[in-house]
Amino acid sequence: MARSPALVRPRSRVLAGVCAGLARRFGMSPWLVRVLFLLSMLLPGPQILAYLVLWVIMPSE
Repeated sequence: MARSPALVRPRSRVLAGVCAGLARRFGMSPWLVRVLFLLSMLLPGPQILAYLVLWVIMPSE
């Protein structure tokens, strides 16, 4: 069974590195995750709160 990469914020980041860390973890492009996050901001919900929580709990590389 192959291990997926750990959920960490990379050193090369745009803002806090949350989207880049999620992209790396799930094998996606960081820009795709950023665009999906921005599009999700059009919907009601706790997106900003989730981003802030991930920023605090995700360790840096």
